[in-house]
Amino acid sequence: MNPRSRTSRTALVMATAACMLVTGAQTAAVASPAGDRAPSSVPQLENLDRGLVAVSTDDGVFLSWRLLASEATGATDTSLAGPDFAIYRDGERIALITDSTNYADDQGTADTEYTVAPVVNGVELTESAAVSPWAQGHYDLPLQKPADGVTPAGEAYTYSANDVSVGDVDGDGQYEYVVKWDPSNSKDVSQRGYTGNVYIDTYELDGTLLNRLDLGVNIRAGAHYTQFLVYDFDGDGRSETILKTAPGTKSIRYASDGSVRSEKHITMPKTDLKAGYSNDDDYRLSAADYEEHLVEMFLGWSERPEVVSGQWPATLEEAWGMPVTHEYPLSRADAEELADTFLDVYAPSRSSRNVLREFEGFIIDGSEYLTVFDSATGEELQTIAYPTERGDDGLLWGDYAMSRIEPGNRVDRFLSGVGYLDGRHPSAVFARGYYTRTTITTLDWDGKRLTQRWQVDSGHAPMTNPFNDSPHGCDGTDPVYGGITTQGDHSLSFADVDGDGRQELVYGSATIDDDGGLLYSSHDVLPEGSADPGADVRLGHGDAMHVTDIDPDREGLEIWTAHEGGTSAPYGSVLRDAATGEALFGAYSGRDTGRAMIGDVRADVPGIEVWSSMPGGTDASGLLSAKGEVLSAKTPGTNMSIRWAGDLTTQIVNGSGDATPAIDDWTRGTLLTAEGTRTSNGTKGNPSLVADVLGDWREELLVRTVDSSALRFYTSTELTEHKLTTLMHDVQYRAETARQQTTYNQPAYTSFYLASDIDWAKVPVLTAPVTPAAPKFKDRPGTAHDEVQVPKNVKGVTYYVDGEPVTSANGKVRVTGEVTVTAVADAWYRLADGATAQWTEEFAR
Repeated sequence: MNPRSRTSRTALVMATAACMLVTGAQTAAVASPAGDRAPSSVPQLENLDRGLVAVSTDDGVFLSWRLLASEATGATDTSLAGPDFAIYRDGERIALITDSTNYADDQGTADTEYTVAPVVNGVELTESAAVSPWAQGHYDLPLQKPADGVTPAGEAYTYSANDVSVGDVDGDGQYEYVVKWDPSNSKDVSQRGYTGNVYIDTYELDGTLLNRLDLGVNIRAGAHYTQFLVYDFDGDGRSETILKTAPGTKSIRYASDGSVRSEKHITMPKTDLKAGYSNDDDYRLSAADYEEHLVEMFLGWSERPEVVSGQWPATLEEAWGMPVTHEYPLSRADAEELADTFLDVYAPSRSSRNVLREFEGFIIDGSEYLTVFDSATGEELQTIAYPTERGDDGLLWGDYAMSRIEPGNRVDRFLSGVGYLDGRHPSAVFARGYYTRTTITTLDWDGKRLTQRWQVDSGHAPMTNPFNDSPHGCDGTDPVYGGITTQGDHSLSFADVDGDGRQELVYGSATIDDDGGLLYSSHDVLPEGSADPGADVRLGHGDAMHVTDIDPDREGLEIWTAHEGGTSAPYGSVLRDAATGEALFGAYSGRDTGRAMIGDVRADVPGIEVWSSMPGGTDASGLLSAKGEVLSAKTPGTNMSIRWAGDLTTQIVNGSGDATPAIDDWTRGTLLTAEGTRTSNGTKGNPSLVADVLGDWREELLVRTVDSSALRFYTSTELTEHKLTTLMHDVQYRAETARQQTTYNQPAYTSFYLASDIDWAKVPVLTAPVTPAAPKFKDRPGTAHDEVQVPKNVKGVTYYVDGEPVTSANGKVRVTGEVTVTAVADAWYRLADGATAQWTEEFAR
């Protein structure tokens, strides 16, 4: 190349962390976070597409789309840095957006079609799929409601859509929606009666039903029983569904025309088949069955290890505080007589609510499994025994010890979640118990089999009399984990509480380290006016928990919880340091404080506000700052929060039972009324899902229609000037979204401080810096063979010549005239600060 035969203008565009033009934009429609191209520091996340959504409004059409974590490059004063975005309406470019990922088109109509494309240094990358506006301001995903049913007791029941989880089940970059159907006779574990079957459906966004899991008669319906995890556990780009199953569970697969293609029961272990178990078994107890169960339990009383050792009374009469009138071991006749005494005399004497003659519909025996299903096809991939056996009907778990005698209660308290225990790969966690015995099992799925990572078991809380004792708050038998009994909540969270890059399990008032070790179990001193002033006690069980960076002035994360221990709990609600479990501030209530919530509801106050209340909003703590200062006596709702506004504040979803759900802002009032829809789970007032499933970083509200014929999607159409990656690319938020369905649904939170006073420089950026090498320009005067050769060995960079990607094996491109070469960082990479990103040369003609 002759330098005298051309004019040189090399140099050009330099990369800086705050420059929004130089970016790690993906060079394909879908990023590849788990692939070979991603740096080893990037955790396994989903390969999401642009998630473009268009909504008709009174002012035209509102557009919103994702900024992916694979293309964020740094921070500005108001946003994360990333690519610009070109907006196309009906194929015509109408705008270039530089400062956000939303746009209001005042010329748009319900008939227009839109696409967006990232633009880096003038190079337009892959365009999104086209979308049309939601004409009614929302979108309805059609659902196929299961048929009504009748219980063995002759009680009719119907179905309504309940909790929803999401996953990319087919690897196309779009979420599918996994819907749990709850029968109208769904029960709490303390409630008597039969329930209908539970169904788990998987739908495409257009309403195509891919498969249905019928959990069968041996899985009782209720918030505490079925916890279903939908996640890509093996990193193949497609989600699996993992949940508790039993004999009789089957998968129903559908053809493209909606007809049933196949029905297949799960594969029962050979040992169970040899023992005579089958998929036709029905373990539900009638009242007569329960009486016979008691007879069998009493017949074996003298042989129980706890009786033989002297730990428990030698006779049932002694256990019940009655004169001994029978010889032991008991005869059948004597056992039957004592069963009558227990049902008709002793149990009612403890509480008028102990109507055990009507105890039916419970499942306290039979095989229990954990099954992995292919989320897209419903194919069973593996079935194993459930990690923790029930052992008995709850006798050892304390279900007969309290004044309320509730067989099948504490023993059947289940939780589930997803955690990045190694910092990079997701593990499934399934837990059983938290009032007394507490068991937690973490499992990895490699595409073929489940492998246990670790298991925690507190052991049973010892009792001197299983029919009259107080096992809550007592250590279990395990020397390491015995102290975590009664510390679990009706939910759980995974978060990196100690800053080591790996997530820990926050199990209510106890936290388990990423390796399964006990990080801490929180205690404090009971105050004056409590049951035992000065005593050091557990913080104890609670109904609500929130884990994130609440106070940005402190290092690390905080935990805000409510507690139901009443006079035996040191706090009704408390804020703790997530790393140590130490209380930062809180208040004794002396009552079951059943509700708690957090959110940036006051933008004029630094930090995220916290509050709590008794059920129904009575006797509230007041609205508190992140420092514990009382801001007002009145508090917002406590059922579910949502990030809806454009200013990064938090809103509240209100409306339970037959009330119409609404999104309320604490200072501006109602922002949305979701007419024709309902929340779920009674007074809990839970939407089916609140999560960032479409569009920009704000969360969508998913609620069932009144008749459950559809799942209705609402997305915010309020313009925002803030540009932030999809929350689903934050590992804590994504794991929390998968956990949201478990028991008492709680919001999902990010690993970083997310509020109106956010420090953008502290928002995690996952892309790795890369420095492009310069291209070579070869000038051949008098010929049409001028040439550019780009480097082919620079990992994380794609070169473009005049806007077209270089695809030749040798990196050579023939050119004429003025030529611009642009280096664009690939997915999960960004150009290093100060790196040259563009070169322009003009060849002699």
